[in-house]
Amino acid sequence: MKLNYKRTFLVGLAFMTIGSFWQLYDGVVPLILKNTFGISDTVTGIVMAADNVLALILLPLFGTLSDKTNSRLGRRMPYILIGTILAVISMMFIPVSNNMKSFALLFIALGITLLAMSSYRSASVALMPDVTPKPLRSKANAVINLMGAVGGIFALAAVGLLVPKGDNPNYIPVFAVIAGFMIIAVFFLVFTIQERKLVKDIDAQVNDEKARKSSEVMPPEVKRSFYFILASVFLWFMGYNAVTTAFSRYAQVYWGLEGGLFAYTLIVAQVAAIIAFIPVGIIASKVGRKKTILFGLVLLAIAFISAAFFKSFSTMLFFFFAVAGVGWASINVNSYPMVVEMSRSADVGKYTGIYYTFSMSAQIVTPILSGALLDYVGYWTLFPYGTLFGVLAFVTMLFVKHGDNKPAAVKNIEAYDSMDD
Repeated sequence: MKLNYKRTFLVGLAFMTIGSFWQLYDGVVPLILKNTFGISDTVTGIVMAADNVLALILLPLFGTLSDKTNSRLGRRMPYILIGTILAVISMMFIPVSNNMKSFALLFIALGITLLAMSSYRSASVALMPDVTPKPLRSKANAVINLMGAVGGIFALAAVGLLVPKGDNPNYIPVFAVIAGFMIIAVFFLVFTIQERKLVKDIDAQVNDEKARKSSEVMPPEVKRSFYFILASVFLWFMGYNAVTTAFSRYAQVYWGLEGGLFAYTLIVAQVAAIIAFIPVGIIASKVGRKKTILFGLVLLAIAFISAAFFKSFSTMLFFFFAVAGVGWASINVNSYPMVVEMSRSADVGKYTGIYYTFSMSAQIVTPILSGALLDYVGYWTLFPYGTLFGVLAFVTMLFVKHGDNKPAAVKNIEAYDSMDD
């Protein structure tokens, strides 16, 4: 059984648009809040957590709704297409509100944009396991995350090139470029991927095996692993998202970088992740997802604690951010497949929503908590904070005993008991 890389790259186009948007959002919106509207780091953290509050409610909802959808385009495509169109229209009002210095318009634009993004995020991610047999999902998720990283690098490059220095730069050009990028990618996805046909093909590939009845419950030993991996997801997002959300402010205030220069450090991390994604997926298929995740957590902790010692910007930081990129790739490629490995085929959207419930819960709490530390303790706390939660995630991950990959020869790929470590 071999992965269809061409098809998987095309499926990853939706995730590429998500990666580009969130990189732009996390990099620019905190600067708008701080520099244009004079909002403190703690309040900025609260505003940046708002998207995750919405996601906490909406991702499981839209994931479940897409499971039950039966349209001419398929289960996931309607949400991807409509959500993207709404997002690119509403997101253009974010830089307009900055130029007008209208917080009310910013608030409305953010609300509509975040609602639109939440409407298609679960569907975009669930499309991959829909068209990929379970033994190949780590490799496929590597491709999907690679596409997300490509989108992130595109956004960072656009920020670096199009955001001028100054206290109140014009962000309209960079938002327009990302909006166009998103529209082109999603329309190419819709016209090249026939979701309904692919789902039927995968059903035939696995001998048309029927999904479990909804009355069946997860065995207790699998449920324990399920809870521990969800706890791990929560903890590593607590650490990683704190750094990515605050990094543009940290780079300006603590290291003295101006304009969009902070983006180049993050580009290094993204490039390293792109290089690592597919090798990490292959390695995980050989040594296991759990071991690969633990290795990634070690790399992430080393990178963060090392960055904490730099009081000003140095080119050595590029090396440590590259290490962080490889570490995050090792984690991200394998965590979602471990969660959906414990699901039934009919419930992939639901379990995708649960996965994002925990990752988004962390991203609600951590911008506020880390923002308060920046305000009241100091900017030096950012990287030690990220390191601490990486270490805690390593501990909880040790207790995960299910959800790992098995060789493709296992016949009953839907069986819970085929997922022992």
